[in-house]
Amino acid sequence: MGTATCDRRPAATRTVIIWSTLAVGVLIASAVYSAVRWEPSALLGLDIAVAVLACALVPVAILRPVTGGLLLSALAALSHVVTPAATFAALNTARQRPLRQAALVSAAGIAGHAVLGWWRPPGGLSYQWWLLLVVVAYAALLGWGTWARAREALLTSLRERAERAEAEQHRRVAEARLAERTRMAREMHDVLAHRLSLLAVYAGALEYRPDAPPQKLTEAAGVIRAGVHQALDELREVITVLRQDPDDESDGPPAPGLDDVPRLVGETRDAGLSVGFDDRIGLPAPVPAVTGRTAYRIVQEALTNARKHAAGRPVRIVVDGNAGGTLRVDVRNPLAVAAPGLPGAGLGLLGLAERVTLAGGELRHSAEGGEFHLYAELPWRS
Repeated sequence: MGTATCDRRPAATRTVIIWSTLAVGVLIASAVYSAVRWEPSALLGLDIAVAVLACALVPVAILRPVTGGLLLSALAALSHVVTPAATFAALNTARQRPLRQAALVSAAGIAGHAVLGWWRPPGGLSYQWWLLLVVVAYAALLGWGTWARAREALLTSLRERAERAEAEQHRRVAEARLAERTRMAREMHDVLAHRLSLLAVYAGALEYRPDAPPQKLTEAAGVIRAGVHQALDELREVITVLRQDPDDESDGPPAPGLDDVPRLVGETRDAGLSVGFDDRIGLPAPVPAVTGRTAYRIVQEALTNARKHAAGRPVRIVVDGNAGGTLRVDVRNPLAVAAPGLPGAGLGLLGLAERVTLAGGELRHSAEGGEFHLYAELPWRS
């Protein structure tokens, strides 16, 4: 806004200088013409004095259109030399002010020229024709100025609308980038937290059981190596999916779903965690991709938190629901006795709650009575 204001001031200054110069030239020419016509000396002196005063009022008419226009309209009743300045003031007022104010200046100009034609009639025209030409001229100036003002307002509105649209586009791009970063962070957490927690279990066994038989140490090292490769593969799949164009319909790596939960439970059991899995769905039924993927992430996050905060404690998972209704995931595990306090909702649970909400479901978790409880309901559209 400050730059725009600074730009208008030099433009206004240039306008004042240009129009003032033109007005002075026209007024001087009009005064000379009156002198050539051998006007009476009293009228010639009046024309020269009025011309000087009109030249001084032209900048006022540019900066304060209504005030300058009314003053020039009053001077127009005294001499013909004021006509160029008075008509310019009417046009300038129509371009800068509302129609009511512009019509007032135009009416004042018509009144001033009507008085002028009455006491100093122009040669070769009757008073009626003179007055008609004056009315037509001022009406044309009023219409021209009003049209120019409306056009300028339209261009300004279109310019502002384009600037707002550009700003809105930048805002949407920033929000899309933030959403993409959040999505990437959530996917990274879901994949790596589970896999790395499994590796931590085996690494801890190697650390605290250095006297284990070489065969056991070799098996544990092999599991760690295989787990690292699996973590890298899953990370690569996540990055591939996130980089994929949403409009690209080519097949990408399959995302984990509800059918992958038994495999996830098996991996956790192999890591030494006691997991009870109760699948009450019964006959297999098609589960929407979003619902199945969300249910898988719920179980994955629950098992990850159990290894972190309740190592050695059994975990019980119940999956229930029916097509056309609700898919329910219920996970419970006792809290560790040696835990410093009740486990709070960390970033993993916050991201999980956001994922469930986006899927149209509801997530609840609590840590009461020495037990951590995670419960989710997801829509299962048939």
